[in-house]
Amino acid sequence: MMNVLKIQDVSKTYSNGTHALNKMNLRIENGMFGLLGSNGAGKSSLMRSIAGLQSVDSGTIYFNDVNLIKNPEAIKHCLGYLPQEFGVLPKLSAFQLLDHIAILKGILNKNERKEHIEYLLERTNLTEHRNRYVATFSGGMKQRFGIAQALLGKPKLIMVDEPTAGLDPEERNRFHNLLSEISEHIIVLLSTHIVEDVRELCTKMAIIGRGKLIVEGKPSELLSQLKGRVWKKTISRSELLFYQNRFNVISVRLIEGKTHIHILSETSPDTHFLPVEPDLEDVFFSHSLHQTKRGAYA
Repeated sequence: MMNVLKIQDVSKTYSNGTHALNKMNLRIENGMFGLLGSNGAGKSSLMRSIAGLQSVDSGTIYFNDVNLIKNPEAIKHCLGYLPQEFGVLPKLSAFQLLDHIAILKGILNKNERKEHIEYLLERTNLTEHRNRYVATFSGGMKQRFGIAQALLGKPKLIMVDEPTAGLDPEERNRFHNLLSEISEHIIVLLSTHIVEDVRELCTKMAIIGRGKLIVEGKPSELLSQLKGRVWKKTISRSELLFYQNRFNVISVRLIEGKTHIHILSETSPDTHFLPVEPDLEDVFFSHSLHQTKRGAYA
């Protein structure tokens, strides 16, 4: 079954005046969808709005043609949610805590619940830790437990907020494999500021900033739009301000102690610049630069 999440003209302003969401529009179908943006871009606000954890000021959100603004309870029956940070009860084992959450999700048959939990513990590679307190888990283990609890009840939509922040490379790779597996027949909405997560996992993506949709599409299509327009040069650190004032510098990278800049230009700025094959970081920074300049003159 094809699941469809539609976000139409959604806006949200907090009491302190922060415009968290500004006429946000997205259509998301089965698979892994990357929501990319810097901290404070509005990613978490959008996910909380979808989950019914906060109201919106205007706009509508539909999941499989059900209006979630009018029926916020409807999403709870088909949603798995892994927030950026989640607390755990200190004296409960992994099995006990999953059992408790499963009951809250309406899985009341004891045998069905036990079979489902055992399956999820195995799938997240936590079976041997089933009797350990979750509070004692490492960061990577807690994230895997978070996915296990999000998968309880066989959801049709899973949202994960900054899931790999703080994970070591091995745990990050294991987590990526798990997310890829579960996204085959459902929607997995991945919210992150880590470009590598989107590049390695997502078939479609959107970049948001200041609560607005900046650009969306397939990563390959967004990369093709920059082909032949990104140039690089190695400079001294003292020259950086000069280049930033003169060119559209989209990224500054320190590689082996040397400062490398990427600029956006239709033609080579001078003979010392070399063409570079764009990557998703260039996509992210080029659109973020455009958004910042628009905001400066808004």
